[in-house]
Amino acid sequence: MNYRHAFHAGNFADVIKHIVLVRILLYLQEKDAAFRVIDTHAGAGIYDLAGEEAQRGGEWLTGIARILQARFSESALPLITPYLDIVRSFNPMGGQLAAYPGSPLIARALLRPQDRLTACEVEPGARKALIEALRRDTQARVVDLDGWMALPAFVPPKERRGLVLIDPPYEQKDEFERVAEGFTGAFAKWPTGSYLLWYPAKSRRATDELARRVAQTTAGARPPGKCLRLEFSVAPQTSDGSLTSTGLLVVNPPWTLAGELKTILTELEKPLGQGGAGRFRLESLGP
Repeated sequence: MNYRHAFHAGNFADVIKHIVLVRILLYLQEKDAAFRVIDTHAGAGIYDLAGEEAQRGGEWLTGIARILQARFSESALPLITPYLDIVRSFNPMGGQLAAYPGSPLIARALLRPQDRLTACEVEPGARKALIEALRRDTQARVVDLDGWMALPAFVPPKERRGLVLIDPPYEQKDEFERVAEGFTGAFAKWPTGSYLLWYPAKSRRATDELARRVAQTTAGARPPGKCLRLEFSVAPQTSDGSLTSTGLLVVNPPWTLAGELKTILTELEKPLGQGGAGRFRLESLGP
């Protein structure tokens, strides 16, 4: 698996992941106390949809482009609009979709004056682009540090509230194991934090094992934490085909999130489906 952000910017997996990210951060805004977002594999921050990498697969055409044109019900629209407004803010008003913001810039758009962002990126080109995108931003810090080293370095944050986004490229064969181990170590230090873990849902064995380990770790806290598992498929997944199924594990999710996602995901099945409607799976893991 090779999931570099630039090649897949704005695709269906980004849409799902970033809608969930926005819903979590909006919930954190409901209390005055400061929070921190830690993005372990941040990427370049902003992606040119007319660039060579994004154009190679054109995945954004069946992702964010469709969602911006879709019509949603009165119940789903208010839940999706904050995400869409952030995407629109990076594009010409009323013009063609030209750019897509990555997770650090989406998170930055939702920080209040008291909140902070720590974005980790080791790839030189992506890190340079992210620094440029966040230039002179006193609330956001770009760190030249491997995401797996960042977790023990920055968890727990001094704010004691916040979200850790773990979204590696899954280039290594042991990446699922590293996600599970990285989360376990971070959760042991900060069991009250929220965590959002993204994964490509190509191997049922690998994804089920990751979900089992994360749920087991979460349930072992005192008091036990909660874990929400979401998978969304735009078409049947094949082992040798392109990615058509994406997954998220949300640890210590907002109590409102499951209900919101049921409303949202039902209305994403049709516009994001490829060769037919998509489908989603949403379940609570553990006790």
